[in-house]
Amino acid sequence: MNAHPPARRPGGRSARVQSAVYRAVTDLAGERDAAQLTIPAVAERAGVNPTTIYRRWGTLQALLAEMAARHEADASPSSSGDLRTDLEAYAIRTLADLARPGGIAFFRAEVAADVDERRTGLRECLRRCTAGIDVILEASHGRGETPPPLERILDRIVAPLYFHVVFAIPGTDEAYARTLVAELFGDPPR
Repeated sequence: MNAHPPARRPGGRSARVQSAVYRAVTDLAGERDAAQLTIPAVAERAGVNPTTIYRRWGTLQALLAEMAARHEADASPSSSGDLRTDLEAYAIRTLADLARPGGIAFFRAEVAADVDERRTGLRECLRRCTAGIDVILEASHGRGETPPPLERILDRIVAPLYFHVVFAIPGTDEAYARTLVAELFGDPPR
């Protein structure tokens, strides 16, 4: 009798299924309105049985939330050595993330009450958002600068970006993101 359980292979079928499902969601989100995403459509595109998706994620919202969390974790900011440049890059990256195919659906799923009634999805989303800004602020402090407080950056840059993208307000583009940063630094709007 073997005293040790068999070692699990990294990857394997589970990783292939996850990859195929993520790819299917991304492709479908680029082809149609996010409201038209369904587990059966994702399963068909991924080449898996819908029960595989239900068993692993439970709901489409949970799948989208997991994808949003993984995407945000992959996009960690770097320091250019200039606070304003770093905040502009962060704002533009946030805008691009929200504007990508399915971006709003991923965000809504991540913070939806039906994913987690304790609202930990909302808190986790905010934690990841602030972690990215914290990296920028720590680099600024390391250069001996006095950057604006985190809350002010959230109020003046992050919140308006989310609001404008979620409500599809015209003119929400890179220039708008840069204007938010300029206004944070007290520069007059263009």
